[in-house]
Amino acid sequence: MARYISAAVFAGLVFVLLFAAYTSEAVKRSRVTCTGIEVAIADSLRNSFVSRADVLDCLKKEYGECTGRALDSIDLVKIEKAVDARSAVRKSEAYLTKDGILHVDVTQREPIVRFQKAGGGFYADEEGFLFPLQSTYTAHVPVIDGAIPLHVDSGYKGRPEDEKEREWTDRMTGLIKYMAGSGIWAQNIVQITVFPGGDLVMIPRGGKEKFLFGQPVKIKEKFRKMERYYTGIVPEKGKDFYSTVNLKYDRQIICRQ
Repeated sequence: MARYISAAVFAGLVFVLLFAAYTSEAVKRSRVTCTGIEVAIADSLRNSFVSRADVLDCLKKEYGECTGRALDSIDLVKIEKAVDARSAVRKSEAYLTKDGILHVDVTQREPIVRFQKAGGGFYADEEGFLFPLQSTYTAHVPVIDGAIPLHVDSGYKGRPEDEKEREWTDRMTGLIKYMAGSGIWAQNIVQITVFPGGDLVMIPRGGKEKFLFGQPVKIKEKFRKMERYYTGIVPEKGKDFYSTVNLKYDRQIICRQ
């Protein structure tokens, strides 16, 4: 019996000590104020959509002044939500250190393609997430113009809500990723235009040919036919002999002058 009483007393003492330590730390935190803000922008060498000044301005407008506030009064979740609301921000992380510094680490979205419509345009990342063009920075990514079948405004942020539009976006991002991974087509194709009905027309960097690619399906097969055109037909007929090369149909390359 005495053993159980001793154990209970010991547990009680441990609880009191832990509570006292926690209370002491809480009191210390309530007395420590935020002495400054440090902003870190990941992948800033590849993209410059978001700057330190942008984040500080966002915090001031959406959350209020942080410097001088008690650390225990700063809502880190609210800060992250305010920063994440920016269209080019993929994710932010806010945390405090013992020296009173509020740290905000930001990861930007990385576009792989730009869709340009008559009334404006927007970027898409490799997950098919759409976000607006930025007035302060332009990413050097492939541009697809013409009859873009996406019914979203230029300020839209997110995946397309319509299932068919999501499917089309995924096919186009898949096309761009395939071209980027090929090591040749991303450099050789300088323009992609969407025609009414969804067919694609590709313009190469050199030569007068226009490649009628058709719908963004069977991508690998069509690029193999494009390669056969350059390795088999061009050496025989000569450069600029044809003006259009149709890759739309299975097992066929239809060339016209």
